[in-house]
Amino acid sequence: MSEFLTDSSLPNAHPVKAYQDENILISNIIQQIQQLNIVENYEQFLELFDKLCTVEKHYARKENQLFPYLEKYGWTSPSQNMWAFHDQIRDIIRELKKQIKTKDIPTIMQTLEELFRNIFHLMQVEEQRLLPNALNMLSEDDWIEIRKGDDEIGWMLDLAPANYPQNEYIHPSADTKKRKLPFSIDDRVKLDEGYMLPEQIKLMLQFMPVDITYVDENDVVIFYNRGDKRVFPRSAGIIGREVKFCHPPKSVDMVLEILQEFKAGRKDEAEFWIEFKEKFIHIRYFAIRDEENNYKGVIEMSQDVTEIRNLKGQKRLLDWD
Repeated sequence: MSEFLTDSSLPNAHPVKAYQDENILISNIIQQIQQLNIVENYEQFLELFDKLCTVEKHYARKENQLFPYLEKYGWTSPSQNMWAFHDQIRDIIRELKKQIKTKDIPTIMQTLEELFRNIFHLMQVEEQRLLPNALNMLSEDDWIEIRKGDDEIGWMLDLAPANYPQNEYIHPSADTKKRKLPFSIDDRVKLDEGYMLPEQIKLMLQFMPVDITYVDENDVVIFYNRGDKRVFPRSAGIIGREVKFCHPPKSVDMVLEILQEFKAGRKDEAEFWIEFKEKFIHIRYFAIRDEENNYKGVIEMSQDVTEIRNLKGQKRLLDWD
């Protein structure tokens, strides 16, 4: 591996340092597997292979955290090319998992060598091109923002790196700093992650293939999404109505029990499935709580899963015929 891998000039909490440390970890895991007699130490091999599979977090951080910032500076090659290498490695890992189920040792060893070659090649590209260029292109503010988002994806490392810089963490929902975005945030609603116009929120909810009804902490219906393919009919008259009057008498007691358990904090979810008008309907209730864990209501989600239940195998290619 290159000397860049052991570069100690960066603070331990810097996002690039995490990539460096993970590459060291990946190299060590691969070395241990290569030195192992898989036939005699199969369980140990499985344990090491499971650790190696967490490389997914390494790639996911690059794709969702690092690449978007590089794109801001006009460097789109990683998003267009390196992501394809990630997917190639993911495919090999999926194939290995199938081979492990059949315990086909010769095939496993052959596929492992292919996996190792691809991983090492990708690490070389990271060390020699991706990370050095990223350090040159991105500002200190960029790295601070990246580190805040890294938490949501996680690391291969056993212990999460310290916050960067070494100060109090600010959750994105509480971060009032205006970021450089390719659109104006004026008149947009600030969400946990992102900014949307009210019209965009309306359209998103309208086109969701799920019925959503929001009942607030006072058991009053305050929202439902409109759509052309709703499972259960709704009308504007339901807004402002107590939820107990929105259900037939035979199911009211069950609804009230759900609300009681949600409010008491004993339950957070309730799930049902029924056959309705020759369709298979999945119904879920979720307790809504704020950051202090105060009960703020419940959302009911209903979805026609008739066709979903009949899916088999995989569909990985676009086919509109």
